[in-house]
Order: sequence, then C-alpha cells, then structure tokens
Amino acid sequence: MKQQAAPATDVTVLALEHELDLVRSAIAMVAAGGARRVVVAGLHFGDQLVEPARRMALQAGVRVVPLWPLDERGVDIAVERPVDA
Repeated sequence: MKQQAAPATDVTVLALEHELDLVRSAIAMVAAGGARRVVVAGLHFGDQLVEPARRMALQAGVRVVPLWPLDERGVDIAVERPVDA
C-alpha cells in the first residue's frame, strides 16, 4: 500500500518544530554552562523563531541574537550568556 505524501503545511510545521528544538537545545547548553556561545545556523524560519527564542532565552537567563544574512533568506541565531555572567 502506497503512503500518501504529507500536505505541505504538515511538512512546514514539522520543519519549524525541528528548528525550534535546535534553538531550544542551544539555549539549554548555554544556560547550563556547557558553552559561552552557540550559533544555530541556516534556519529557514527566522521570522517565526526569533520571538519564541527570545522568550525561552529570557526564562533561561541567556540571550539570543538574530544574525540576519544579507540576502534576507533565513537566519542564524546566536545564544549567548550575558556579559556579566
């Protein structure tokens, strides 16, 4: 039996969740002291990720810095400890 392809919206939601999980993991790593800075690069859903990432980072005591490329496609997100930490 042939499996039907998932609708485009389902694929998009799954991809967005995957990218959010990557950012969430970077926030956890920096917050736990495993790294001073982590960059999650090549994210396709930058516009949708930046604000949720900022909220998660604030709760964890770290910050996120969006790194927008010149071609305005996607975004990299840096997760950093505050300077005074």
